[in-house]
This record gives sequence, C-alpha cells and structure tokens, in this order.
Amino acid sequence: MNTVSSSTSATAQSSSSASQSGLIANYELFLSILTTQIQNQDPLDPMDSAEYTNQLVQYSNVEQSIQQNKNLEEIIASLSSNMSMSYVGYIGNEVTADASTTTLSGSQASWNYELSDSATGTYEIRNSSGSLVYTGEADLKAGSGTITWNGQLSAGGEAPDGLYTISFDVKDASSNRETVRTETKGIVDSVDLSGSEVILNVGGQKIPVSSVTSVSAPA
Repeated sequence: MNTVSSSTSATAQSSSSASQSGLIANYELFLSILTTQIQNQDPLDPMDSAEYTNQLVQYSNVEQSIQQNKNLEEIIASLSSNMSMSYVGYIGNEVTADASTTTLSGSQASWNYELSDSATGTYEIRNSSGSLVYTGEADLKAGSGTITWNGQLSAGGEAPDGLYTISFDVKDASSNRETVRTETKGIVDSVDLSGSEVILNVGGQKIPVSSVTSVSAPA
C-alpha cells in the first residue's frame, strides 16, 4: 500500500498558536499598563505629549508585530504543506540513493552492499551528529550482501531510533583496499514525513530523501 504519514501540519499549527498567544498576552499587558498610566496621571502635571506619542508608537508596533507574525506563520505553513506534497511524487517512482545512511527502528537497521572481491576488515557506524557509536568486524563476500545492526553500542547500552551511517575499512586477500558500494535502487512504496527528515520506504529499506541521487519512472 502506498502511504504518506506526516505531523508537519499539526506541528506548524501548534507552533503558530503558541506564538500568537504569547504576542497577544504581551499586547494586552502593554495596553493595560498604558491605560492605567493615563487614568492615574496628575491632572496638574499630565504626561508629556512626546512621551505619550512614543508609547502610542510602541502600541502600534506591538499590534503590527502580531499581524506580521500571523502572516509569516501562515506563509511558512503553506510552504511546508506544499513541500510535503512534493515528496508524495516519489511514491511509485524508482529512486537511486546512497544507502550508507539508514534508519534504526525497533532495534533493527540494515545496509545492503556490493563489492568486487571478498574482503575483511572493520566497519563503523556513526549517528546523525557524526559520533562513532559502534565498530564491528567485517567479513564480506564478493557480490551483494546485507549487514544488520541491533542498535547495541560499543560502549554498552542501546542506541535510540534515528539515522545512522556506515563506513567500511576492508581489504582483499592481497591486502588491497576494497571499495564497498552501498548504493540502492528501488520503487518508493511510502513516504514518512513525521520526523526531522523525510524518509522514503524503498522495498523495506528506509532511505533519507537527502540520500537520493536520481528519480525516474519505473521501467
């Protein structure tokens, strides 16, 4: 089933409501203070007209800020919605992507790879901040294969769900360094917009949209 999941609109509306409430609260406080000043001023020594004008200007600026903030958030929400809809266009199309970055979800992550000759060495897994979280021994056979990771950290404990990137340092039987290719290709089944980065589901693999290198109609 082709699906799209998203929390973008709800998040934008929540942010807009919170921001709008804060500005209105400040606006009402300012109005209350100004009104109190006018009501309690000394009739024999009224507020200086220049100061009064200055406060009216501040009053106007606050009011304009509220409206500008509202308009800006409406524009941002519209842009976010349009961008989300553009990702829907990936569904049903074939994508080619660098699959060195994938998603750890439910203590499960996997990377498909290809290499010309069998090789041994190590592989490293880093989180989205670039910090090394796991190092493993690699014994890779020529051709295609898959490396899975259960989210266990080298230092102990379990990694949180998120994006993780794998890299290899392997050599063949003649001690020549081998390049491990992690490029993947497939049809996009669904799009997940709920996280900080859009994730494409390609044949069971979760691919960040930023890793996509080409998109084409399926053959």
